[in-house]
Amino acid sequence: MEDIHPARIRAADADRERVATAVQTAGSEGRLTLEEVEERLTHVYAARFTDELTVLTADLPRPAPPGPGFPLGRDALRRHPALRLHLAVVVAIAAVAIVRWVVLGGGLFWPAFPMFWLAVSLFVHARVRAFRERAGSAVPY
Repeated sequence: MEDIHPARIRAADADRERVATAVQTAGSEGRLTLEEVEERLTHVYAARFTDELTVLTADLPRPAPPGPGFPLGRDALRRHPALRLHLAVVVAIAAVAIVRWVVLGGGLFWPAFPMFWLAVSLFVHARVRAFRERAGSAVPY
């Protein structure tokens, strides 16, 4: 068995796929020739340790971090209980308004107007939270 340094970490399939995607992206951007892409991909799938993968993309630019997602997505709702509460209040008021509209005999669907403004308030709340997170000054309320 070969001598393995204890600090080396074995590469997982997900690590290899991440590096393979970076190499393929560099090839599609014209940063690597087709031969270089093929050679690096061969090394990617033969790599056993993460430091071997790092070497294969060391001369490539780092991908930009993902931009902010939808401010009212699952992640935002998981992180911020205040957003969950706001959403619950919006849904409850909308449900009461719709039930009242049905009980009163229909006609013009007037609940659309308060529902619109309730939704606007929820989206503004979510955007303000996302902005504060990006600025690094998230206020826990």
